[in-house]
Amino acid sequence: MGEKIKLFLSDAVRRVDPILLLCTTILSIISLVTVYGAVENFGMSKLRMQFAMTVAGILLTFIVANLDYHVILDRLWLVMLLFSVGILGLTLVAGDTGAGMETANKSWITIPVIGIAIQPSEFVKITFICTFAKHLSSVQATINKFRPLVGLGLHALLIVGLILVSGDLGVALVYMVLVLVMLFCAGLHWGYFAALGGVVTVAFPFLWDYLAAYQQDRIVVGFNPDLDPMDKGWQPLLSQQCIENGGLWGVGLHSGGDYEQLTASHTDFILATICEKFGFIGGTIVILTLVVLVLRVLWIGRQSSHDYGMFIAAGVAAVLIAQTLENVGMCLAILPVVGITLPFLSCGGSSLLATYILIGMVHSVKAHKPARRIWE
Repeated sequence: MGEKIKLFLSDAVRRVDPILLLCTTILSIISLVTVYGAVENFGMSKLRMQFAMTVAGILLTFIVANLDYHVILDRLWLVMLLFSVGILGLTLVAGDTGAGMETANKSWITIPVIGIAIQPSEFVKITFICTFAKHLSSVQATINKFRPLVGLGLHALLIVGLILVSGDLGVALVYMVLVLVMLFCAGLHWGYFAALGGVVTVAFPFLWDYLAAYQQDRIVVGFNPDLDPMDKGWQPLLSQQCIENGGLWGVGLHSGGDYEQLTASHTDFILATICEKFGFIGGTIVILTLVVLVLRVLWIGRQSSHDYGMFIAAGVAAVLIAQTLENVGMCLAILPVVGITLPFLSCGGSSLLATYILIGMVHSVKAHKPARRIWE
């Protein structure tokens, strides 16, 4: 029995890609060390939560990596789709806004009895990537024809529309990016992307009036924080100041800094905290590790011998790219602040767990080939 357990565990470990594991481990360690160094400001509860979610995320990575993604998609795609629509619909009806937020977003839902709040849209990224990958695989040969494309559009609009209705523009943008990237990887003709760009350009002035006042302010001031340095532009400007204050090597792990006055310095602006504590060197390590992570995900997708795997990897890479670019941009005060977390680094249970599961899916893509389907 002992030998069988050893063989099982050994096989389970071999199915985990070492480069993906190394990158996620580096990022998680940086996050935990940063939160530990700022525990007097963030609070011990943040450190405990981040540590617990990191451990849980690593365990989930190994579990998901050992699941055959072919079986999951073939047998559970409809369940995943119904779950996505159901949980987002429930959030619209019974969801809450974040504590102390100026928005009216219904992005959070509290689990009865245990009283833990989760952000369903983070976990729907997982099920949406799976169902959209399944859909793309079934129509790839005819994707440039009208009827299949309309079906894909309705599939995407169903999920993205529910998130937009909730008011969470930042998360909706991430979904839009992953849809476009997955469609591109499926071979959609460039003309459709050009047409979409033209429609968005023409429609934007009309859509602007439908945005809430705080959303308009975030966009305008987001590209130029100096327009309102004492209010809407204060956070990104202070974030920029934190990064500058870090210099080359940073002020030190346990040293105080401007991050202590920065709202959401443990979540949306964690990069500013890292850069102030560890300087340009620390920030560069973070960015390079994320770049290697994305490139590895894309390589695994490229090597996949099954379209499901290619599309899953493309969707995961799109999420990582979109969230990283937007988060870094708002920390540098060059993009609007839309409440996007930095993968594996920002404090937040829902975001961290969901991202670990996404990477677990990529591990599964690399580990399982069509010839290894369990029913064959």
